[in-house]
Amino acid sequence: MTAKTTAKPGREEADETPARQRILDAAFSAFMERGFAETSTLEIATRARVSKRELYALVGSKQEMLAACIGERAQRLRMPAGLPEPKDRETLVRALETLGTQLLREISDPTVIAVFRLAIAEAVRAPEVARALNSLGAEPSRAALREMMSRARSAGQLNGDPAEMAEHFIGLLWGTLMTGLLLRTAERPTPREIARRAGEAAAGLLQLYTKPAL
Repeated sequence: MTAKTTAKPGREEADETPARQRILDAAFSAFMERGFAETSTLEIATRARVSKRELYALVGSKQEMLAACIGERAQRLRMPAGLPEPKDRETLVRALETLGTQLLREISDPTVIAVFRLAIAEAVRAPEVARALNSLGAEPSRAALREMMSRARSAGQLNGDPAEMAEHFIGLLWGTLMTGLLLRTAERPTPREIARRAGEAAAGLLQLYTKPAL
């Protein structure tokens, strides 16, 4: 009896995990194909091979599914662990290149670009898509950059407003690439191109904001 009781929760847990993932995968696919506003929970449940009752129990409303779909992809935009403290020029450049490389690599991923296209397409009918993308993805990466710029300024390596420097770095990093990716007129950059862009953005930022020698 004990063995049977112990095994049952394990089976339930094993069943629930793939069902939830099926729901999120189905929701993401439906959102991409039909748009957020036009996708029904019934369609998502049908694609995921679950009942609507299971869908709400495992994930929640359509808005919660959207947040979960974006949240999964937004995790890739977080600041990488173990960045060096920007206490001198060398470590600042290394930290900027590391973060710039991650942002370019992850945001240029086709599934992430698809989320941006969805947010643009649904800007009027479903503005919650853009709000979720901004709060879960864009803002955390910008906050990480602002924090890095603030620490670099405190260490005497940069001279400028952290928020302004963060936005300027993003502009140097991307240029017109994001527009090209969204319009499908540009290819995803290669690792070599990503490294080049990150290096040039770091060098450009230091050239603009390095404190003049006394």
